[in-house]
Amino acid sequence: MQLSRDEDGERAMKLILVVLIVAAVIPGAGGCKEPLGNHLSSLSYVPASRGATVMMDISTASPNQRYIAESHKIQIFTSESGLQHAWESAVAFCGTLQCEVVSSSVTARTPESAPSGDLSVRVSPGDLNKLLAYVTKLGIVAQHTTNREDKTTDVIDTDAKIKNLTSFRDSLRAMLAKPSATAKDLVAIQEQLTDTQSELDSETAQRKILANETEKIAVEISFMLESYAGNARGFERILNALSESGDLLADSTASLIATLVAIVPWLIVIVPGVWLLVKGWRALRRRRLAAQ
Repeated sequence: MQLSRDEDGERAMKLILVVLIVAAVIPGAGGCKEPLGNHLSSLSYVPASRGATVMMDISTASPNQRYIAESHKIQIFTSESGLQHAWESAVAFCGTLQCEVVSSSVTARTPESAPSGDLSVRVSPGDLNKLLAYVTKLGIVAQHTTNREDKTTDVIDTDAKIKNLTSFRDSLRAMLAKPSATAKDLVAIQEQLTDTQSELDSETAQRKILANETEKIAVEISFMLESYAGNARGFERILNALSESGDLLADSTASLIATLVAIVPWLIVIVPGVWLLVKGWRALRRRRLAAQ
């Protein structure tokens, strides 16, 4: 998540405002003209609010470290009698690993559809092969799709924003503790502090999402009947044709109604006009015949 140029410009203006305020407040406190950097370096650290997350310092991270979001989609065919058991076994086996069930559902047979089961989990990279080896034994693997997306840039950018925002927030908190600050200065600093903390919370939440995507592997497992998979195509084509026919009839009827509604008001003018034209043409024709 990257900030736009407008947001960067707005933040820069706010930062300049705060620096000007501090420059006006701090020299007045001691009556000296020390550089602003000397004062800022002596500011005491104010502990972060409860619930704040301390992120790693990206300066110590390995330059070759990559953050990859990996996901797997597996479709498994089973017998109707074994589908429920296969789904339950997969859920239970996930509980024995470093594996988290994100969502799960199982559907019984209905007149319109066959039974099926779905399972979505997040598993640690070390337990991925164990999970895949187990679920592939629960039936026939019809499809296995793997997807990998590099999130390294997003992680590095987010960590850098968190580091900078945390440092800026702590400096603002220290400014609030200065006894020489006026009420106007305190209001301006507090507003900037509120905006900074809100943005820091947003970046921290985004970093948690990235961590969940890159530190665990998403696996989606679908259980369905093999026999129904082949027959479903024929029934699906029939249902689609019926549905399209109904939609076509509805669209045609709607178009006809709209056309009639548009024409009816003009019939009041068109019908009498046509009648007058016909009557005039007949009268003119009779006159020509009489003149001959």
